[in-house]
Amino acid sequence: MNHYIFKMPDLGEGTVDAEIVAWHTQPGDAVSEDQLIVEVMTDKAAVEVPAPVSGRVVSITGAPGDKVAVGSPLIVFDLGATAAVQAQAVPEPTVLPGGRAPAVAITAAPTGAGAPAVQFAAAPTGVRAPAAAASAAAAAAELGASQPGRTGRVKTSPATRRRAREAGIDLTTVAGSGPGGRILRDDLAAATAQTGSPAAPETAPATSEIKVIGLRRLIAERMSEAKRSIPHFSYVEEVDVTELESLRAHLNATRPADAGSLSYLPLVVVALTRVLESFPQCNVLYDAARGVLVRHRAVHVGIATQTPDGLKVPVVRHAESLGLWQLAGEIRRLAERARSAKATREELTGSTITVTSLGKLGGIASTPIINAPEVAIIGLNKALERPVVHQGTVVVRRIMNLSSSFDHRFVDGYDAAAMIQALKERLEHPATIFIPR
Repeated sequence: MNHYIFKMPDLGEGTVDAEIVAWHTQPGDAVSEDQLIVEVMTDKAAVEVPAPVSGRVVSITGAPGDKVAVGSPLIVFDLGATAAVQAQAVPEPTVLPGGRAPAVAITAAPTGAGAPAVQFAAAPTGVRAPAAAASAAAAAAELGASQPGRTGRVKTSPATRRRAREAGIDLTTVAGSGPGGRILRDDLAAATAQTGSPAAPETAPATSEIKVIGLRRLIAERMSEAKRSIPHFSYVEEVDVTELESLRAHLNATRPADAGSLSYLPLVVVALTRVLESFPQCNVLYDAARGVLVRHRAVHVGIATQTPDGLKVPVVRHAESLGLWQLAGEIRRLAERARSAKATREELTGSTITVTSLGKLGGIASTPIINAPEVAIIGLNKALERPVVHQGTVVVRRIMNLSSSFDHRFVDGYDAAAMIQALKERLEHPATIFIPR
């Protein structure tokens, strides 16, 4: 056999190793050049790594959750008859020189307490071996052997084999939709439905284990570090948003039906940018390595956003320069890109203060964790109609609590309370939201 060793590529920015998140191929599989083979994650990015060559997988290194050092063997391919061509094309045919990577899709990882991430195309930096006809033929033969009516080895998991036996399904008659024709659970379910064979009942285990890897591991580490290293000071204040709700309803009524509804979030962000003019000490980043506070004139607001992959914090840059509708549109755009994993690294980094909101699930109060290296985070809780004393009379008003956290090393309790009171004042008198200091 002629083997081609693909090493863990150097993904840049001081990366020394990467964590295996998920393998998309296994030993014995035939893969084609540029086919996705593995997902890995560094402290900076989640990366989808394609195959640099076509061939059959001989071995792989690491299971999900394991870390592999940059430059260490990651996966070994059998090139078969393509070895001679490979030797002519590359001086050292068995390894990618310097561990450099082929083109990859990168998703930026969290840079703060809960900010993950996004995708951008990385330029090809590796050396690709040519895909020869013999290799393609091997891949085609493997694929053909995995189709219905085949007599070769059936590729599937032990659990799927067991279910097939219990359902009386011959796996050689089932078309596999996985890599290299691998039969997946859904393939078996479809075949069972076609034959009318009853699926064997499954007994749910009493317990299950979920390994903490990838993005969830990064979020856990960043949250733990922020809570452990930052002395949080929390402050909760209730705000009468009755007039703000009236303004919001009026503005929504003037917009086209397909323009998107205005929420409290853009109004709060506009008010926050005005308030920070008087409290610049809350719009800073702490550079722990240098022991300095970096104060910003611009307000880059992180918007904590729940996504299928976990918590991400897309950033509205120069929020202080945007009008209300511009701001609302930008928040909506960034949230959609974050949820669909299309946001860029730039869109998910660089915030100077974060706003988090759980909407209707906001509860009465919360204690948000600071998105380090920031020093403040503002949380919006649920707005509810409640009986309150207003101008000497018990009336029904709409009340919403603001739950904030500050880094007590750099923001004194008095300044934090004064900032929230100034924000409350603006929100309770909405006209002042649009007036600079």
